[in-house]
Amino acid sequence: MTRIFLLLSVFLIVSCKSPKKEEQPETFSLDKVLENNVRKTQKTLETLSVNQGFPRNIEKDTKDWHTVGVRDWCSGFWPGVIWYAYEFSKDENLKKHAEIFTKPLDTIAYSPADNHDIGFMVYCSYGNGYRLTGNEEYKKVLLSAADTLATLYNPKVGTILSWPSQKHKFKYNTIIDNMMNLELLFWAAKNGGNKELYDIAKSHATKTMDHIVRKDNAVYHVGSFDEETGEFLRGYTHQGYDHESMWARGQGWGVYGFAVAYRETGDSAFLETSKKLADHFLNRLPEDGVPYWDFDDPKIPEAPKDASAAAVVACGLFELVNLLENEELKAKYFEAGKKLVQELSSSEYLSGDENQALLLHSTGHYPKNSEIDVPIIYADYYYMEALLRLKKLGESIDSEKVLAKN
Repeated sequence: MTRIFLLLSVFLIVSCKSPKKEEQPETFSLDKVLENNVRKTQKTLETLSVNQGFPRNIEKDTKDWHTVGVRDWCSGFWPGVIWYAYEFSKDENLKKHAEIFTKPLDTIAYSPADNHDIGFMVYCSYGNGYRLTGNEEYKKVLLSAADTLATLYNPKVGTILSWPSQKHKFKYNTIIDNMMNLELLFWAAKNGGNKELYDIAKSHATKTMDHIVRKDNAVYHVGSFDEETGEFLRGYTHQGYDHESMWARGQGWGVYGFAVAYRETGDSAFLETSKKLADHFLNRLPEDGVPYWDFDDPKIPEAPKDASAAAVVACGLFELVNLLENEELKAKYFEAGKKLVQELSSSEYLSGDENQALLLHSTGHYPKNSEIDVPIIYADYYYMEALLRLKKLGESIDSEKVLAKN
């Protein structure tokens, strides 16, 4: 009887206690996120020298960046990350490192073009460097890089050849990624370069819009053309699930690339295309707001995510905000871009102390089983760009998730 009485007493004491107060989600400012990212960039620079190469990805169960040479298409993103970190922090040591990692990429501007990625490589590095410093030597490199990229243009087709090495497979090919390299040509045409660079860029964007953008407002990864007649042959995927599926990062290249094309040309067809691609992307997002690597992978929800696609689209949406006059649409795309940045800034996607990267969960080339669910440098680059764009739009983020790892 005594034992029963004691148990009953304990039960009554416990049951009469006040319920535990529900923990409130931590709120944090945009500046806090950027400050953390700057610290991580500074810390990485303590152990990474330009002689080791340029960060590309971090392999499973490792902490440090796997590096590549200057001719890898991703070489310009790391100096770009450092330039963005310098832009926010005004840390002169970061500026020095950005200059050090930018310098080797001048060889891309003065070598024969072997692929379309010159824009990614040179504009993300030298372009940001020139924007922030006004260094005239940087301008010379950028103008030369634009001329080099233009050598891949075929006037019969009206586009820049993307992959000369893939002509055996796709014939004359133009890929959606190439929309992102047009900004270099547009910039050069209005900054002392050949005015024909503008015509090349606009023609390329028009042909891409007419043939690579599908009627369902998704995009092909690759467009195949007849090299002599310019006839569009067919669309392919290369890194997506299927020729007619919606590869997430490709959709992002389209959203951002066509917004830039509109900004530079004023052609409203480019603006409408960017909006349609953005709406299709946003309408198909999963509940957590970050896309799977391909929206049509039958393994969803077990399919890997692609944080890089979310970061690219966020940048494209903020570009649209700056271009649109309709206040309702501006608010719509601003909120959508902010939500993408907000999700990427959660403990689910920030790497914290897990490794040297800023973001986890990107997917590079799923069909080749390459870079799946790992940090990739271009995710960090566009994430930093999106954060800075959001800051410039005068807003801060109130996250619903706790930055548990920071």
